[in-house]
Amino acid sequence: MTELSTLLETDRLIMRPHVRADFDDSFAMWSDSEVTRFIGGQPSTREETWSRLLRYVGHWTMLGFGYWAVRDKVSGTFIGEIGFANFERQTEPSLGGMPEVGWALTPAAQGRGYATEGVRAALKWADAKWPAADTACIIAPENAPSLRVAQKCGYVEWTRGTYKGKPQIHLRRAAGAA
Repeated sequence: MTELSTLLETDRLIMRPHVRADFDDSFAMWSDSEVTRFIGGQPSTREETWSRLLRYVGHWTMLGFGYWAVRDKVSGTFIGEIGFANFERQTEPSLGGMPEVGWALTPAAQGRGYATEGVRAALKWADAKWPAADTACIIAPENAPSLRVAQKCGYVEWTRGTYKGKPQIHLRRAAGAA
C-alpha cells in the first residue's frame, strides 16, 4: 500500500496534523467550558492543552495516525480537532484496541455541519489505512450533538459503560461502513 497523505481536504475544511503554531488556537478551544462540558467536564489549563498537543504529535510519530487540526479552507480560521487515537483508556468495558475517533470544535463552529464533514473525511482516510478494522468512539449520554454526528457517520451503539467513573455510550463503526 502506498503511504496515505496526512493532509485532508473537504469542500470547506483543511485538516492536517498539528504543528507548534496550533497551540494557542487549541488552548483557546480547550479552555472554553462550552467545549469541555461533555469532555472531562472542566476547561483545560495551558499545561494540559500542551500535553494534549504533544500526544497528538506523538500518535503520528509512533503509530502513524492521530488528530488533525481543522481549519476553514477559505479563511484559515481554526475550527477544531478531529482524528483517531489509541489513548489506552481504562474504560469499562474495554475498547479492545480499536482505533478511537474523536472530535471537538470551537463554539463558533458548532452546529454548522463541520464535525460531520470532518469525521467523514477522517473515516475515508481510516478506511484506506485500515480496510478491515472497526473503529469506536465513546460519548457522554447527554451529548446529543455528538451522538448525532456519530450516527450520521455510521456509528451504532455497541454497549454502555464508564470512563473515569462517568457513564459513556460506546459506539462502533464496522470497517468500510457508509
